[in-house]
Amino acid sequence: MGVDLQTQLKERILILDGAMGTMLQDKGMQPGQCPELFGIDNPEILHDIHRQYVEAGSDIIQTNTFGGNAFKLAEYGLEKRAAEINAELVAIARRSAGQQTLVAASIGPTGQLLKPMGSADFDSLYQVYAEQVLSCEKAGADLISLETMTDIGEMRIALIAARQNTRLPVIAHMTFEGDGRTMMGTDPLTALIILEALQPLAIGANCSGGARELLPIISEMGKYTSTFLTVEPNAGIPQLINGVTVFPDSPETMAELALLLREAGANIIGGCCGTSPQHIQAIARAIKGLAPVRRSSKKLRALTSRSKHVIINDQSIAFIGERINPTARKALAKDIKEGSMQMVIDEAKKQVAVGAPILDVNMGVPGIDEPLAMRKAVEEIQSAVDIPVAIDSTNILAVEEGLKTFVGRPLINSTTGEEKQLELILPLAKKYGAAVLGLCLDESGIPDTAAGRVEIARKIYARSKEYGLRDEDIFIDTLVKTASAEQAQVMETIGALNNLKQELPVGTVLGVSNVSHGLPGREIINSAYLAMALAAGLDLPIVNPFDQRMMDAIAAAGVILNRDAGCSKYIETYRDYKPVGSTVVTGGRAEICSQCNIPELVARVEKPAANTGKPVEATETVEDNLMSKLSRAVLEGGRQEIDSLLHKALNEEKLPALDIVNQGLIPGIEEAGQLYDQKKYFLPQLMRAAETMKHAFTIVKPLLSDDAGANNGVIIMATVEGDIHDIGKNIVCVLLENYGFKVIDLGKDVPAEVILDTAATEKADIIGLSALMTTTMPRMKDIVDGVKERGLSCKVMVGGAVLTEDYSQQIGADAYSEDARAAVTVAQRLLSIIN
Repeated sequence: MGVDLQTQLKERILILDGAMGTMLQDKGMQPGQCPELFGIDNPEILHDIHRQYVEAGSDIIQTNTFGGNAFKLAEYGLEKRAAEINAELVAIARRSAGQQTLVAASIGPTGQLLKPMGSADFDSLYQVYAEQVLSCEKAGADLISLETMTDIGEMRIALIAARQNTRLPVIAHMTFEGDGRTMMGTDPLTALIILEALQPLAIGANCSGGARELLPIISEMGKYTSTFLTVEPNAGIPQLINGVTVFPDSPETMAELALLLREAGANIIGGCCGTSPQHIQAIARAIKGLAPVRRSSKKLRALTSRSKHVIINDQSIAFIGERINPTARKALAKDIKEGSMQMVIDEAKKQVAVGAPILDVNMGVPGIDEPLAMRKAVEEIQSAVDIPVAIDSTNILAVEEGLKTFVGRPLINSTTGEEKQLELILPLAKKYGAAVLGLCLDESGIPDTAAGRVEIARKIYARSKEYGLRDEDIFIDTLVKTASAEQAQVMETIGALNNLKQELPVGTVLGVSNVSHGLPGREIINSAYLAMALAAGLDLPIVNPFDQRMMDAIAAAGVILNRDAGCSKYIETYRDYKPVGSTVVTGGRAEICSQCNIPELVARVEKPAANTGKPVEATETVEDNLMSKLSRAVLEGGRQEIDSLLHKALNEEKLPALDIVNQGLIPGIEEAGQLYDQKKYFLPQLMRAAETMKHAFTIVKPLLSDDAGANNGVIIMATVEGDIHDIGKNIVCVLLENYGFKVIDLGKDVPAEVILDTAATEKADIIGLSALMTTTMPRMKDIVDGVKERGLSCKVMVGGAVLTEDYSQQIGADAYSEDARAAVTVAQRLLSIIN
């Protein structure tokens, strides 16, 4: 194009191409055919489609490799040809592009779910993405376009694979649902924080409905970043008109909406489902050559989980909960060594319950496989609670295992100023998009003076920048010495903090409690020292969240330092403040920690009992208490906990199995569903609850009578013919089974006759149909018509990302489900009608 891509994007809006799948269908590709193989077998057809987009004004055309990864190609028995197929398709696009148009390798999702929801892990997905991007680069692609990613975890892996294995710029598109979150619950700002740390060329969204639906997504991202933004909307939400799927937005309408997307901050604009060369031509005429809207440079210092972010700035005070650390804690060390992780999970839940926004995770038990322990701990923690973590280890392999496993943007705790440590840790932070904590010590130890520690901080900062880290990726710990041994050094830490914040654009972290080691009344010294450190510029203290004095100090400092706007958090916390002796109780009860002799704030565990809305009283029966605990275990996805509770209920208390199901298990899964409806739970939490329920039911089911164990109805589930997407359908199946339905899953790309024959043979109550591709939506009507023609008594419910309630009504389906949770309530309603 004459100048580099970054320069182009600073000067004008660039135009992507439009849909590929619908164009191939129009050229003769049949439902169920492999699009990639069709393109190779029909190179002139594919060349013509690419040329139409070039002539329409596309600055960038995308290859026909969206499903070219080995997992997707395995659906057609082509996984061993992945590299060859991608290379040939890039070559076709390259020949079509000419001299002025760039070629982007289109990379789509694998269709796999990451653990614990599925069987995929970081390494398996990384391998297939690495293979695909390498072959595309070698064949001549100019950049990589990651598209239609519903899970930020998978997007993160694909982006890491692209950045590590090629030198190509990457544009990264997530797909968002109607509620403004991805299928796995990630909001636009959290996605932005995670992806921006991995430093792609551009970040944005595609598919997700039309431009109207994507406009608020791009606007939200534009508020917080100066990174280039990219967007590929559908041509509106599809409708069924005279039996044909039609996208309602005309080329002229999309051109008008493209101008709004530019105003929202988009730098690259193209089209997704339903867009044609005519749409792209209209968009190009409207915006090609226009300069992008200038956005001010922004730096957002933040950590995230999959669906939550914690912004670390001068507007609030966050902290890191320190309790997942086996040092001097024999019971926790034993739990980790045995691989149970139940105490680890409990510590995570308890800290979150009293307000910890970030958790430190340390698996430093002598004699164990620490990388394996870190992987398991991170898996369990992020399944149990949805907050960011700090991966705390001196074992480099354990650090990397934690970085691979955690879905989000974590903090690495830590590196030192020693060159060998910097060379190990800083590349990991860059590779995995993590923040990194640097300790002010080097080969000579911890300097006695503030000036000496700041000098080490300068080195850590400079080396971090050399490795490509951003200012917002770097945190420094000026290190606390103990007052009992080195009293004269204690204020050097505070002085270093103060100097550091004036000189370097870094975040600051401090493990405060070390100051009081060996002294009586440790909580008194800790809280006073914390207040001084916060005033000196501490951003992120590491504290025991059960230490009430520390929580009081943080809350009070927020008010005094103007880091709690309107004193709102303080007022909310202390509204009902009442002194109890010398210990203040604000949200729980005060107890003495057996490990450190510090008053702890213990979160109330008296939560509403299932179906009653009343607190669990101390006078309740053992049976009631067990039922409440069973419900809570299902709700929180505690598989290990549910085993011990069921053993006690069945073998010790001899409770009836049917009562356990109706009064213990079912209320838990129902509450999980309600929390999902309220957007307090997202799909990972709902799935964990469902899997725990399923596990519990396999234990109880053999003890139920035939009638009691009978299913609530028979449902045939299938993705319609020509459609090979089944993640959403698989999730629906799991949830339906856990609500007592007998589910017969026929899989994907299932012909109508097979679905109808199975429904008749199995005497199905409901047929559930899924479609993700607009070109396969009409197959649903074939099945609805077939049910009527055969006189079957079953109902038909439909769902899928491209479907709407209107479409469902137009084809004569009995019900529409917008998501997996809704499918359960829809099935229950349909079954009540049948009965």
